[in-house]
Amino acid sequence: MAVTKVVEKEKEVTITFRIQRYMPEKDEKPYFKEYKIPITRGMTILDAIAYIQERVDNTLSFRASCRMGICGSCGLLVNGIPRLACQTQVLQLNTTVVELRPLPNFPIVKDLIVDFTGFFEKHRSIKPYIIRPDVSDLSDLDKEYIQSPEEHLMYLQFSYCIKCGLCYSACPTTYTDELFLGPQALTQAYRYSADTRDNGIEERLLIVDNPHGCWRCHFAGACTMVCPRGVDPALAIQLLKKEIAARRFGAKPRRELAKLAPPPKEAKPRPNIPKPPPPSV
Repeated sequence: MAVTKVVEKEKEVTITFRIQRYMPEKDEKPYFKEYKIPITRGMTILDAIAYIQERVDNTLSFRASCRMGICGSCGLLVNGIPRLACQTQVLQLNTTVVELRPLPNFPIVKDLIVDFTGFFEKHRSIKPYIIRPDVSDLSDLDKEYIQSPEEHLMYLQFSYCIKCGLCYSACPTTYTDELFLGPQALTQAYRYSADTRDNGIEERLLIVDNPHGCWRCHFAGACTMVCPRGVDPALAIQLLKKEIAARRFGAKPRRELAKLAPPPKEAKPRPNIPKPPPPSV
């Protein structure tokens, strides 16, 4: 009988959590430890491991923050699939045994916590920020750049990345090539290069157009399958390859850079509109 059907008849069900434990200073290699705890409808994987830490074994270490699928801190390998613990309902896994491991392709710090240092170094290497030919534009914070809705949609999907590392952990190329930039960094390289406000694509091409850059991607698509935000890194990498090829063969016309918007004209309030209340602070 399915676990969800059992819960419909009972208030709770006992689930076995098989969690990988490892303390580098103490253990020779990782090992598994099992915990049996009561699960009720609505409990997430994050709720479960917090329950274990608070009531069963306070030595269990894990990383979490927002509990809303925004911060990307609670990524785990849940029954062999990279997932966010806060977004994964235990009963929706439809099993009485849940196996939790730290994310693959990352060095283990302790138990379910991994080291993101190399991940963020690769992210920083592609210059994930707006680059302008005239830095004086960036000093004028009272103005904004003109960008059409169509231009915004060119990169909007790829800007939803929360840097959770799930795509990086699922990527088979990252597993075989430590120098590979990874789907997250390559996606952000395209995200900023496709932004009409940015003029740094040539600087980024020096970083991504190499054997350990976008051409190392085999288009397995695992990164897209596990992304919790629908970013689709596999698509971004293919678009990045297309952009590079077009520029190398001279088929890409130079894009006009977004300009600063002119100062707004003096606004006149419409008649018969009540004034807002005065500030209270």
